[in-house]
Amino acid sequence: MAQLIVAIVAHTVLALAAMWGAAALWFRLPGTPFQRRLAVAGWGLVALVLVTLGFQGLWPASVVFLLLMVVLLTWWFRLRPTHDRAWSADVVHLATGEVCGDRLTLHHVRDFDWHTRDEAEEHWEERSYDLERLDSVDMIVSSWGRPGVAHVMISFGFEGERFVLFSVEVRRLKGERFSEIGGFFRQYELAIVAADERDAVGLRTKVRGERVSIYRLHMSRKAMRSLLLAYVDEANALVESPRFYNTITANCTTLIFDMARGIGARLPFDYRLLVTDRLPGYAFKVGGLWPGHSLPELEADGRIDERARQVHRAPDFSQQIREGVPGWESLKIDESEVVEERRGA
Repeated sequence: MAQLIVAIVAHTVLALAAMWGAAALWFRLPGTPFQRRLAVAGWGLVALVLVTLGFQGLWPASVVFLLLMVVLLTWWFRLRPTHDRAWSADVVHLATGEVCGDRLTLHHVRDFDWHTRDEAEEHWEERSYDLERLDSVDMIVSSWGRPGVAHVMISFGFEGERFVLFSVEVRRLKGERFSEIGGFFRQYELAIVAADERDAVGLRTKVRGERVSIYRLHMSRKAMRSLLLAYVDEANALVESPRFYNTITANCTTLIFDMARGIGARLPFDYRLLVTDRLPGYAFKVGGLWPGHSLPELEADGRIDERARQVHRAPDFSQQIREGVPGWESLKIDESEVVEERRGA
């Protein structure tokens, strides 16, 4: 009886390994979809035969299957991320930055005017920011109806006049769509994008119709500056050494968590770091959201997608979407300064 249980467990593991191998081939094997289907079908047939024969007591079949897995894993671990691929226009450039005294200069700040999910007027800029004026950090959470899944972006504000948003994203190829499952199988490289809020928030609200909320974070100015510079350091490092995106271990939430810990924040690990649409609840629990409000109040008052659709591409977009958001109730809009910033001041 014990031998039977061991055999069942062992061959269940082999079957799961065969399924993993099929997924790895589908998502990462070069070639056309038809060629990948043939490869996956061939792998599946061979694995099925060998695992079945092994379960029937023909141990050489299990040995052959294990040798095939060694070959597959050797190929898998030899895969390397690269910057040299035909990238989608929105991630063709990665953010980089440099600091000189209190002046931060960011290269390749994206400011697209999106018409559809795949079409936009493309514009990349170099922008400079006075770090002495940095006085706000916002967490922007966007969800699109999949349970447990959301995209998290961080926006840094300079006295309520200028904002720059950082988004950790998959670096997709031209015409490629995002797949959470593919994110487990090294299908994508990692990208850190710096963008104008009218681009990043407008894309998700106006074009994609997603639900978007803003939560102002409760941080000291020193911590704000440290987090911003951590983003710049991470972005610069990514340009030097490309990385694979991973749906669990290297995504929009885990990188923020790692950077926050890197600047000294004592943050406990929590399941909500993986269930990303629950991240506001985690931030509330650790005291990171704007004080004086309950979590339901922050969630209700921070919802900005409808307002963002109405003021899409307005010169004072960032100010208007924050009207009534906890922590931003007293925000004053000076349109002349916003227009001047738009012209590249």
